[in-house]
Amino acid sequence: MPASSAPNAMAVQVTMYLMEGDEWNRRPLHLEILNYLRQESVYGAAVFHAVGGFMGRMRVKTATLVDAGGKLPLILIFVDTDEHVSRVLPRLKEMAAHRLIVRENVQIEQGTLD
Repeated sequence: MPASSAPNAMAVQVTMYLMEGDEWNRRPLHLEILNYLRQESVYGAAVFHAVGGFMGRMRVKTATLVDAGGKLPLILIFVDTDEHVSRVLPRLKEMAAHRLIVRENVQIEQGTLD
């Protein structure tokens, strides 16, 4: 049984803090990243749309603000093996050069990366 299939196997989870208005090649950055991760066969990824938040020293934006359009945070999370994450991370750093990216080792409690 491969290490990634064993109970309590280790994996890497990456969290990217983006904004709705971020773009890559004139397309929404979060969608471009999802497409890239899928193309590279990353195990799983999801984007969460915040109802409020802030980045850096910006003021708090909420979904109830009329002028919030395009300025709310998005959280993109993906998980895979350390080797796979290390392979895709350089491109992601290029695509989201101006955004926070957090990488952490995690333990798989249930399921597999197969």
